[in-house]
Amino acid sequence: MTEQRTQYSEAELLETHEFEEPLFAGDVRCHGGFDANGKYVSPRTRHRAPAILAWQARHREQFGQELLDLPLETWPSHYPNVAQAKLLVRNGVIEPMITTLTRIGTIEGFGASIRNSVLPDLERCFEEELAGTATLHLQQGLYEAHARDEAGFEGEGGHKQMWFAARDIAFEHPKVEDLTEQIMARMGFPGAGGKLPSAEQIRKLREQQRANRLWPDDVDLDLEFSVARMCRLLLIEISAFHTFAWAEEVLSDTELFAGDGAAARLVSYIRADETPHVEYLKTTLTEMRDRTFVGSSRRKYKGSDLIGQVWDRSRQNSLGPNREEAMRNAVAEVERALEGHPRRPAILEEFHALADEPST
Repeated sequence: MTEQRTQYSEAELLETHEFEEPLFAGDVRCHGGFDANGKYVSPRTRHRAPAILAWQARHREQFGQELLDLPLETWPSHYPNVAQAKLLVRNGVIEPMITTLTRIGTIEGFGASIRNSVLPDLERCFEEELAGTATLHLQQGLYEAHARDEAGFEGEGGHKQMWFAARDIAFEHPKVEDLTEQIMARMGFPGAGGKLPSAEQIRKLREQQRANRLWPDDVDLDLEFSVARMCRLLLIEISAFHTFAWAEEVLSDTELFAGDGAAARLVSYIRADETPHVEYLKTTLTEMRDRTFVGSSRRKYKGSDLIGQVWDRSRQNSLGPNREEAMRNAVAEVERALEGHPRRPAILEEFHALADEPST
């Protein structure tokens, strides 16, 4: 068995390396920083990074199974692609890019809600022990670290602030629309006024989720909700690698964007920060997949069946209706931004010709 340590306190999983120089995004002090060699180091990884590696090694030794995974090359690239985005900016059509960066930052801010995830007594939900697993550390540092990474914490900015700073650097502080209410409506909380959903809205959403549940009734409902959320998050994080690589490549064009590449560098730091998110989610879902679930009736269920059902539905939704809606919205944003442009027909024709796949 591995000699690596697998038990950590919450304080340890939230601990950050000491830096030679802090990271500032514009005038905002952000998480993370630079070591003596000037290399960026992600926040809260002093113990979190080795802990994840240890949990993964322990699982492979105990169960002889590899981690749940979805290779990046099997996932569709960002739409619009780099060539399409640069075409628009080159022709003075900057609104879609500004909106995209604003949307990403806004969604990152919603990541703070992961700390509010409700979990049952996990050790009672599985036949096999959970000591020394990522699963038992979800509410002992992993969720909290993820929340702080995305939305910032106290006086320290996170990914939300870093995306907004990248946008403001590249476009020299453009006028922007607050997209919070629009995005919350898409998430199922219309009329929230940009505020967190009310208890009544959450109750109604849970009733909808209950009606659509996949697991047997005697398996804890909160556990199914949490697994579904982790599956969605993992797929979002995997997709984000493509999105962030796209943004980094586009923003690195110093002829099109201000800041001498500073915006692209900020995005590269965010990309580095996402790695522990992907890895702990993969590890947790794998640990559950290879165990035996125990229902309230004491009936037992194969984890591969239950996790597989949720994973397959999440993946189908991400690659199907969610992908199609995102592409339709992107095209609609481009068409709106081109209204009144003297070269509208020619730009639209070239925009679609440069696509990696046809929009629906």
